[in-house]
Amino acid sequence: MSQLPGDRKYTTDHEWALASGSEVTVGITAFAVEQLGDITLVNLDVKAGDSIETGKPFGTIESVKTLSDLFAPVSGTIVKINADLGTKPELVNEDCYGKAWMVVVATREGTAFDALMDDKAYGEFLKTAAH
Repeated sequence: MSQLPGDRKYTTDHEWALASGSEVTVGITAFAVEQLGDITLVNLDVKAGDSIETGKPFGTIESVKTLSDLFAPVSGTIVKINADLGTKPELVNEDCYGKAWMVVVATREGTAFDALMDDKAYGEFLKTAAH
């Protein structure tokens, strides 16, 4: 398994969340990409100004193997979406922790960002999830 970036938090649905002030950038983990295979379509069902809720789908990701929901790791308002993924879904395979971020969320006060797993806890979770 590749090294997990230590600057972000993780969910059991294999999304990552990177906080910068009150904004959180969201994407999917390398483990998710590995399980999905070659990504063929990223469909973000939200636009700037939309509200999302923790644990609720905000889009889908399709690969040669399957179609999966993308789940919000935090609640808040969408401030930015990665439009590049609409025409270049392969970015997810190439750079899931960088260029393939999906949405940026302005979090609501009281959003439980700290309740998400750090890289060590997510790494331990993957050991149990991979079996």
